[in-house]
Amino acid sequence: MAEADIAYVATAGAAGLALALSAWAARLRRRLAIRHRLVESELALARADLADCDGALAAFEDIRLALAPDGRTRRLGAAAAWETVVRDLAADGEEPGDPALVVLDAVREAAGPRLDALIDQGEAFDAVLEGAAGAWSVEGRSAAGAAWLKVSRLGLVGTATESGLGLLADSYPAPTWITDAAGRLAWANKAWLTEMKAESVEAARERKLSFDRGADAIVAEAGRTRQPQDGFRWTTGGGRRRAWRIVAEPVQGGAGAVLAFALDMTEAEETRDTLRRHVEAHDETLNHLADAVAIFGPSKRLAFHNTAFQTLFNIDPAWLDERPTHAELLDKLRQRRLLPEVIDYAGWKANELDFYGASEAAPDDSWSLPDGRTLRVVRQPHPLGGVLLLFSDITDELKLRSRFNAQIQVQTATLDKLNDAVAVFGSDGRIRLHNEAFDNFWGVSGEALDAAGDFDAVAALCQSTMPDPALWLGLKARVADPDPESRVPIAGEGRTTDGRIASWLTRPLPDGATLVAFSDVTARRGLEQALAAKAQALEESTALKREFVGSVSYELRTPLTTIVGYSELLEMQADLPERSRQHAGAIRVAASQLAGSIDDVLDMAQIDAGEMELTLGDVRIRDLFADAVERFRPRVEGRGGTLNAAATTGLPAIRGDEKRIAQALEHLLENAVRAISDGGVVTLKAEANASEVRIRVEDSGRGIPYHLQAHVFDRFVRRERGGPGVGLALVKALVELHGGWAEVESEPGKGAAFILHLPLEAAVVAAAPELRLG
Repeated sequence: MAEADIAYVATAGAAGLALALSAWAARLRRRLAIRHRLVESELALARADLADCDGALAAFEDIRLALAPDGRTRRLGAAAAWETVVRDLAADGEEPGDPALVVLDAVREAAGPRLDALIDQGEAFDAVLEGAAGAWSVEGRSAAGAAWLKVSRLGLVGTATESGLGLLADSYPAPTWITDAAGRLAWANKAWLTEMKAESVEAARERKLSFDRGADAIVAEAGRTRQPQDGFRWTTGGGRRRAWRIVAEPVQGGAGAVLAFALDMTEAEETRDTLRRHVEAHDETLNHLADAVAIFGPSKRLAFHNTAFQTLFNIDPAWLDERPTHAELLDKLRQRRLLPEVIDYAGWKANELDFYGASEAAPDDSWSLPDGRTLRVVRQPHPLGGVLLLFSDITDELKLRSRFNAQIQVQTATLDKLNDAVAVFGSDGRIRLHNEAFDNFWGVSGEALDAAGDFDAVAALCQSTMPDPALWLGLKARVADPDPESRVPIAGEGRTTDGRIASWLTRPLPDGATLVAFSDVTARRGLEQALAAKAQALEESTALKREFVGSVSYELRTPLTTIVGYSELLEMQADLPERSRQHAGAIRVAASQLAGSIDDVLDMAQIDAGEMELTLGDVRIRDLFADAVERFRPRVEGRGGTLNAAATTGLPAIRGDEKRIAQALEHLLENAVRAISDGGVVTLKAEANASEVRIRVEDSGRGIPYHLQAHVFDRFVRRERGGPGVGLALVKALVELHGGWAEVESEPGKGAAFILHLPLEAAVVAAAPELRLG
């Protein structure tokens, strides 16, 4: 392209650009003009709003102070309001400086860290400033990145007092007061002033009166948390204790003020305390009952149970304290098999729970538990709703009743089987019981006796059989007289009109009744007379027998002595044939045995008559054994046996008659010699303990049958060993005469042993008087 063309194009482009810029600038000027008009309009409106805000602020006494983070301040509010606040808050005698600094210093002094928290973190707070003319409320708030303080006069009390609400509060009968944010008294009604004995609020402030420290704490908590608080306090005044319910309510918009009420709860608390004591006494009384008590409330939950209930069913007390429902309790008891076994448990349970709708007590029921116990169950509606259950364990009662009924039946049957006529009269004198023998004895029917009733009527029926007036007067005194001295047992006899001898007696019974019994003793008295005559005859025959035995024994001793003497002479003849000599020896032995038997009979007779005298001395058992062995060893060895004797070392001497003890030992040895045969053994032993000496004579013979051992010491009883005699009976008598006793031990086929127990000193009545005196 040529340079001319290039220049043309450049010129044309520049001209076009200039035109475009001119058009754009024109449009921009139009837009700026429109926006300027809008800004002017908005500025005018903002100035009008600001003027309105300033006017609104100036219309009130409160002021506002803006605090910037850099420390700058901005004041809002009427100049007069600022002047009033600053003048009231400035220190006495000082000229007020910068109003913002005066207010800020006062707020910092009252709020402290809360003011810094408002500036740094935007945390709101309320405070009260004490001025010279009154209190000022301070509210700290944050907005648009700045901290704002609003200071206004605390005029709530005056406003409320001047209003109808204030009049109502002042006339309210409960003490009512208002505290400021600092917890100081701001206002109080007449009831509060009367209670505190103050003439006015100003006087109460000067005296720094407080309703109660605890109430002050409740009010302070309400002011701190800005939440309603409720508490209970007891105070003492006027010679009595009073209960108060303290209600503290923060005042909305009251700059930390709290409205407090003291509601007199003394009567309610005393009533509640009385009710509590009554409930505790009621519960304590129920806990002392032996019957189990359970009370279920209207909600069918367990409200109360006594100790007997927990013990009866052995339920965990902690589980009962959880207040289970009635249905849960029944299920628990069923699991532990403490309910009656029923086929339809669901239906049975529903019937139990249906009683909550009943208006009257149900009839008593009984539960037979699987463990054998029987419970009586009482159900009745509770006056406060719900149901009261009473459980009584009547197992023992039923058993006792059954036993009592059986006892009465046995007693009645027993009395009916008695031959004696028995009647029982109660303490009221009426006949309670009589047996068939009583009816038959008096010839009166049982119906007539039952119809007669009292003692006088019964006596009238019986007097025709036994007309003794003194008898019936004495019986009446024992039956009807309540004097204990009259209720003593008596007995006597009398004759009936038909010739019978009647024995009667009375016995007082433990229940106050009296038993009267009559017996026909006619036959008994005749038998007693016959027995007395026979006893006398027996005594006479016994004396005659004793005399006869003694006479015969003495008569027999003389010829026996002659026989023994001549038989010994014949044995001494040298020219006598050997056979004749043997016959003479046999005669001598038989006569000697007969003489010994006669001596035994005489000794027994003497013992029976109590005429035997003992020659006392110290008896040494070893000396007795030595003499006995010397005398009986030849006889034992002559029968092909062996005689052994042994006595323990240190055997003590006993106090007794040596001759009689030797006589008893001789009879036992003779009995043992007769029992042995070839190869037999006779053993003689003696041993002692602290109170007695035991002499044992034992043989290895054929023994004594069991059925004869009980009679082995009886006199004139036939025995398999030796036949009838008095030898062993005399042994027993001689030992008992010394205060001892004898016994036998034997097993048939294995020998026998006789043991003599001789005391070291006489200790029984059976012993001879000489022993007891020695």
